[in-house]
Amino acid sequence: MSPLSVPASPETVVVGLAALTVFLTVVAVWYALVEKDPSQLRARILERRRVELADGPRRTAARRRRQLAAVATTLVERLDLARARGVEQVREQLQAAGFRSREAVAIYLTAQLCLPALAVMGAFALTAAGSSSGSARMLVPAAGGLLGTLAPRWYIHWRLGRRLARLQRTLPDALDLLVICAEAGLALDAALDRVARELGHAAPELADELALTAVELTFLPERRQALHNFARRVPLPAARALVSTLVQTERYGTPLAVSLRVLAHELREQRLIRAEEKAARLPAVLTVPLILFILPALFVVLAGPAAIDIYDQIVRRP
Repeated sequence: MSPLSVPASPETVVVGLAALTVFLTVVAVWYALVEKDPSQLRARILERRRVELADGPRRTAARRRRQLAAVATTLVERLDLARARGVEQVREQLQAAGFRSREAVAIYLTAQLCLPALAVMGAFALTAAGSSSGSARMLVPAAGGLLGTLAPRWYIHWRLGRRLARLQRTLPDALDLLVICAEAGLALDAALDRVARELGHAAPELADELALTAVELTFLPERRQALHNFARRVPLPAARALVSTLVQTERYGTPLAVSLRVLAHELREQRLIRAEEKAARLPAVLTVPLILFILPALFVVLAGPAAIDIYDQIVRRP
């Protein structure tokens, strides 16, 4: 009897069906994973490349910032500038301006150390390239050195002013949300965290500060220290009033919602008073632009035709 005529056993049939099933499953999975439309594959490749090109400059900038921070930290450690007088005040100003990284103080001190020298060298190069007098060759480098010395401070003060203005504008809205969260029964840390999540897009600076305060309330041994840290990072009268209210609430057991509602009402009234003061100063502020830009054009329009007629009469007089 030939091997082909041997009847198959049940075990052989089961093994053959199992192998066929596995083969069909692999084929089906492969067919599902294979890209049917080449244009879709090309579109995905282009999208991935676009994302890579968009992230490339960011990664390069981040790598350069890390390298600059490492160089600044090394220079500050070598020169022992971190122990200089006023470093703690500089650190507080940088934190209030939004620079919270560990290398922020080192970068600031390095800028204060290097920018005057770079400005003086640049001014010397400009005066040497041009045909300037001897007094200009002395005054321009001195002015460049002074500008390089004051530039970091001016920049920090400018950033601090802009950030405090945004925080002051959004703090009453945050207090209203805190009142709602307190009336809903949330604790202080939970209320701050919820308000920070709600204000994440509208007020990212204030949301960041509130989230950090909520974390500090959870982990610091004294809750008052977390609140005082918030007042130090946000040097505003409204922030200090909020911290004083929260500290008194923690100490005396005053209802949180009532205290926050009173404070929010006071801040609303203060903002209304500031708006009225700006509106009252508006006529005085508009006086100088009115005299410099509007009145000359008005005189030209009103007196111009008469002046032209008078000139024609004088010139054409026989």
